[in-house]
Amino acid sequence: MQTAALKSHQQLWTKSFSMMVIANLFVFMSFQMLIPTLPPYVKSLGASGFEIGMITTMFSIGAVLIRPFIGYLLEFSKRRHLVLIGSAALLFMTIMYPLSQIVMLLLLLRLLHGIMWGWSTTVNGTAAVDIVPNNRIGEGIGYFGLSITIGMIMAPSLGIYIYQHFDFNAVIIISAVLGCIAFVLLSLIHFETPQSVKNIKKADIKFSFFGSLIERNSWYPAFVTLMATFGYGTIVTFIVIFAEERKIEQIFVFYLMNALMATLIRPFTGRWFDKRGPKGLVILCSILAFVGMWVLSFSFSWVGILVTGIIFGAGYGSLIPALQSWVLAKTPKLRRGVANGMYYSAIDLGIGLSGLVFGIFAKFLAINYLFQISSSFFLIVIIFTVCANKKQFSMYSTD
Repeated sequence: MQTAALKSHQQLWTKSFSMMVIANLFVFMSFQMLIPTLPPYVKSLGASGFEIGMITTMFSIGAVLIRPFIGYLLEFSKRRHLVLIGSAALLFMTIMYPLSQIVMLLLLLRLLHGIMWGWSTTVNGTAAVDIVPNNRIGEGIGYFGLSITIGMIMAPSLGIYIYQHFDFNAVIIISAVLGCIAFVLLSLIHFETPQSVKNIKKADIKFSFFGSLIERNSWYPAFVTLMATFGYGTIVTFIVIFAEERKIEQIFVFYLMNALMATLIRPFTGRWFDKRGPKGLVILCSILAFVGMWVLSFSFSWVGILVTGIIFGAGYGSLIPALQSWVLAKTPKLRRGVANGMYYSAIDLGIGLSGLVFGIFAKFLAINYLFQISSSFFLIVIIFTVCANKKQFSMYSTD
């Protein structure tokens, strides 16, 4: 009986975890369709390069500001109602975009959308890791991260296709449908709350913005994540405009191959993390991402885009979930809400700052040069990973 209980406890693909992965895929697909289509849409409204960059930055500001409060709530709150509120709010923000055709209104909407994105991603990631057995955290979060990676990679290609063949309103409609599916799936999940969280009362915890923004056990891999996403931010902001300038209609191939490669190698990278830790995996993935961005900068046809998608997908597509596993493996269960918030804030802050900085550079440099310059941040990731002391690779083993 004890053996059966232990086996059940170690099971990864439970009904709850499977549905959580699928639901999160739809959450990210609903949102990520807007990422590559918003910049050209805003440009069509007469926005400057700086204002296009600000569309990304305002979103990131909202996400970063809300996450400490959500991390605080997760220290003593049950998961279900927080997950559903976030999902419903994201859906509402999505359908508001066609009503905001003035750049200043779009900036305000992006700020509010960022707030709700920060809410949803933090609680969803925490709810998922609560379901995963401790000794399979690398594999479990790897698969959960796969839903993020596929959403981040496949949805933009779908969004671009719809935007090029129909219009931005059609993108919003499909995005809203995906958001509805996500909400229904999330409402059917049986969420688990760790006993250590159940034992805590709100009165026992004093809120500190900084204390809920930074988890000291795992700040280092979160900083590495910030560097990686700063490098990726130029792709998020400028790849569709880059394709339009070079008359490459098949830019969706980049996202398609990203998703395919990330999916194919995920089983291997998850087990690699659990057996060997993050160091070698992060270094290898960063090298591939760096090479991929340079191939992209020299691409003038769909062939170059195809090769870029393969290389970058294998690199960046595996790097992000590996970094999340690194963050969570170093964090006690009670603080995983804060750690998840810090991790996602690092992603949003990296992409947002990248959009702002390189949006300014875009006035003076061609987009291919922006890709080349931003690729250097993957070299910074390698340097910080190589130079990290042994303490940064030690995992948190108790609750």
